[in-house]
Amino acid sequence: MTPPFIYLASASPRRHELLKQIEVHHEVLRVPEADEGEDEPIFPGEAPADYVVRTAREKAQRALSYLQASTHTIEIRPILAADTCVILNGQVIDKAHSDHDVRQSLQILSGQEHEVHTHLVLITPQHTLERSSINKLRMRKLSDAEIEHYVRSGEGIGKAGGYAIQGLGAMLIERLEGSFTGVVGLPLSDTWELLKTLKAQ
Repeated sequence: MTPPFIYLASASPRRHELLKQIEVHHEVLRVPEADEGEDEPIFPGEAPADYVVRTAREKAQRALSYLQASTHTIEIRPILAADTCVILNGQVIDKAHSDHDVRQSLQILSGQEHEVHTHLVLITPQHTLERSSINKLRMRKLSDAEIEHYVRSGEGIGKAGGYAIQGLGAMLIERLEGSFTGVVGLPLSDTWELLKTLKAQ
């Protein structure tokens, strides 16, 4: 199957590289209203699993609305949006914005089993297709020195849960059940299945 050319509604360089890995031709769509790095608020009483689904859907719909308002200059093609969150004991571990955030996240996750959820939405004016990747991980029990070593690397800044499994953060993780690329932020098997389904419609 030759996948369709799509828009990626994310400025994440990791998602861009993952799509390139499976030879999905795409263009990064920068939607003015979607500020990269800003976390969507969790509604009162909203379950973390519902939160990640909602935010992915909102990203996709915002991108589609942007394209539809710009049809005189931009061709409407399928749009892929995704959101990823780290969940521990029913609570979202937010994206880290500072060294303090990274340190705090690693202290919380150290020695703990947690989940990383990534929800995908592939949207066109006619269709909306979705899949979720739910992955279980266990972080090693980390010493203060190990945490400080990782904090100094700067890698955890901007990452959900304060670590990046595709980089130096791989040494933090003792066990993974699920999709490695789903933890990185774009489960490639699920992405391919969505593209196959869309092409068959």
